[in-house]
Amino acid sequence: MADARDTADFWFDPLCPWAWIASRWMLEVQQVRPVDIKWHIMSLAYLNADKDISEEYRALLADAWGPVRVVQAAREAHGEEIVGPLYTALGTRFHHEKKPRSKETFLEALAEVGLPSALADAAESTDHDEAIKASHHEGMDQVGYEVGTPCIAVNGVAFFGPVISPIPRGDAAGKLWDGVLLVAGTDGFFELKRTRTRDPIFD
Repeated sequence: MADARDTADFWFDPLCPWAWIASRWMLEVQQVRPVDIKWHIMSLAYLNADKDISEEYRALLADAWGPVRVVQAAREAHGEEIVGPLYTALGTRFHHEKKPRSKETFLEALAEVGLPSALADAAESTDHDEAIKASHHEGMDQVGYEVGTPCIAVNGVAFFGPVISPIPRGDAAGKLWDGVLLVAGTDGFFELKRTRTRDPIFD
C-alpha cells in the first residue's frame, strides 16, 4: 500500500526572494517526502498597505500588485493547476534573470506556460483584487500579521517560513521538512529566529 500523501498549502508573493527560495525547497521536498504542494497567492502590497515601512521598501512594493494580479487572473481562467508553473516562470525571470516586473516579462512568462497574452492586462486592473485579498486572508489569518511570505499550512498546522539561503537539496531538503513539521506541530511553539547573515542565494 502506498504511503498516504500530505498536502502542503503554500502562500507566496512572486516578488519575494525568500518565498522563492522556500518554494524551490518545497519542490525538492516533494521528491523525497510524501507531500504534494498546492500553490496560493498572497500580496505583500496588501499586507503592508497601512504599515510603517521604509521609503525604499514602499518603492519596491509600488508595482507589486501586477504579478499577483496576473497569477490570479490565470487561476480564474485556467484553474489552480496553472498557478505553480506560472509562479516558476515569473520567479525565474524576477529572481534569476533580474527582469523587471513589467508587461514584457509577464508576456514572456505567460507564453512559457502556454497561456494567452491577454492575461498580462490584468496587471493594471483591480478586477481580481478582492479574490487576491481572499486568498491572502485564507493563508495569513492562520499565521498572524507580524509575518509575511512564505506561509505554509499542512495537517492543520500553519507557519511563516522557513527563511533559508541557499536552497536545501535532496535529503537535506527532507530533513529540514521533518524538522519544520516537528517544531511547528509542537503545541505552544511560536518562534525560532536569528539574524540573517547572507542574501538570498537562488542556485
